[in-house]
Amino acid sequence: MTNIAFIGLGNMGGPMAANLVKAGHAVTGFDLSAASCDQARNDGVTISDSATDAVREADVVITMLPAGKHVLSVYANLVSSVKEGALLIDCSTIDVESARKAHDLARERNLMSLDAPVSGGVGGAKGATLTFMAGGEKGAFDRAEPILSKMGKKVVHCGEPGAGQAAKICNNMILGISMIGVAEAFVLGEKLGLSHQALFDVASTSSGQCWSLTTYCPVPGPVPTSPANNDYKPGFAAALMLKDLKLAQEAALASGASTPLGAEAAQLYALFNGAGHEGDDFSGIINFLRGQTG
Repeated sequence: MTNIAFIGLGNMGGPMAANLVKAGHAVTGFDLSAASCDQARNDGVTISDSATDAVREADVVITMLPAGKHVLSVYANLVSSVKEGALLIDCSTIDVESARKAHDLARERNLMSLDAPVSGGVGGAKGATLTFMAGGEKGAFDRAEPILSKMGKKVVHCGEPGAGQAAKICNNMILGISMIGVAEAFVLGEKLGLSHQALFDVASTSSGQCWSLTTYCPVPGPVPTSPANNDYKPGFAAALMLKDLKLAQEAALASGASTPLGAEAAQLYALFNGAGHEGDDFSGIINFLRGQTG
């Protein structure tokens, strides 16, 4: 059994912490939301009055927070409160530069650290089927892997500090671009009189095959578990897709990478969110492409 502190018990962090409890670990948590704390308490997490109190006796500290500024703020306070030898794991999706600064804060206190963002959404968090993309020293990864494996099905060491965040934003840029491409194909097929099932049967077994089509098909019918069959309830919300695409564009600008399709995807999702669909699943952009803005 490992003593784990979990800071950030929202839609993703809450289920992740619950899976650590199920795996037999002692989990102490904190969140600013009383409702999130109540749910986590029901799932067996011991709730502390503050993040600082939560981490004092922890062997491992996991954070799942909205943005880089939140991670850096929490790390600035926590690094002086955690005990010697604690491992810090940040599972938030944030910009690469902030991730590296978080590693620096940990290193100043001789603490091991890992940036380990996730892919798989709320369903993956609940089902412990997440993919973790980890950046940091190999020793930190080796120590973290048994913990992360209780919350996911795949844990990949991507490289040095910040590499996990780099992998995450590159992956989600692919996802955003590919979903738009699949949605455009279905919209075109509709105009040409092609049934959804016919297009799916062809594209899913030929060169158009991709995850956005075969697992997350943006039209009802062909993939019964996709959000399209549930009125585009997320899933992975359009607001989160836009966040990740913006992070990718910030990284592209900073590094000098050319990402014209990523830039266009960010623009389209900004328009989709701006039309009031930030809470819809990101696959719902097919309706925006059809001209359905309401």
